[in-house]
Amino acid sequence: ASAEITGMKSLPSHHFPTNINKTTMKLAISAALVGSASAWSTLTMKAQTPNSRRNILQKGAAIATAIAAPAAANAYAVPDLLYPFEALEPYIDAPTMKIHHDKHHGTYVANINKATEGKDEVDILELQLNALEAGPAYRNSGGGHYNHAFFWDEMAPPDEAKKTKPSAELEAAIDKAFGSLDDMKAKFEAQAAPGAVFGSGWVWICASSDGLKLVGTPNQDNPLMKGVTDEVMFPILGLDVWEHAYYLKYQNRRPEYVSNWWNVVNWDKVSENYAYVTENKAGVPVRG
Repeated sequence: ASAEITGMKSLPSHHFPTNINKTTMKLAISAALVGSASAWSTLTMKAQTPNSRRNILQKGAAIATAIAAPAAANAYAVPDLLYPFEALEPYIDAPTMKIHHDKHHGTYVANINKATEGKDEVDILELQLNALEAGPAYRNSGGGHYNHAFFWDEMAPPDEAKKTKPSAELEAAIDKAFGSLDDMKAKFEAQAAPGAVFGSGWVWICASSDGLKLVGTPNQDNPLMKGVTDEVMFPILGLDVWEHAYYLKYQNRRPEYVSNWWNVVNWDKVSENYAYVTENKAGVPVRG
């Protein structure tokens, strides 16, 4: 997001937009520093030689560049949740949500930023296709960032989630692939069981060249990555079955976590995902 800052001296603080991001603020500070250096040079023009004036401008520009540079290095960010940490109670507890979002997702973002520092900025969705070839940081941390950003936005507080339902198009695709929504849920829960996804991983419903498919992936892999499944597929629904996603509340009872999770699935968002991937033949863009 970007914001235009004008009249800074005369406006009270509550007039400033609340969504100014770090990059915008850094650029504003950089511009102010360059302007200050230039103005000071003009005021002291009579006392300075041409060489000293040039040095002042060069130093001002160097300071501005040094302040703005870190913004380019940190291309990715953990997106804010669309709901409070406690909003998914009683099915997903607030402490789990906070640790999962701030710490675990935060670590993936920090690591993918470190891995891509100094390189051209690429949208996290585009990073998925060749992640296996690009190396472990792209596969694990880049995948972890995309997967979690996708995961947060497909959920809603229970009282809101229960009012949502699959679109007519999605319902028809589910019926064709799985028999019914209830049948799909049963197969999904079986795929999410510890014996099916051993250890850590994800379970997905994806759009493929042959309709909807149910897929389990290990670690932070996803079906957008070339080489993870038989073909690149586009997730419309995904569940994190790493222990950090449920252990504080459910301990070793992963099946209970999975069956309770349906109470916070936002089917309106899942339907939007399905409409997007079928129209664009591409993965769902995520925030962050």
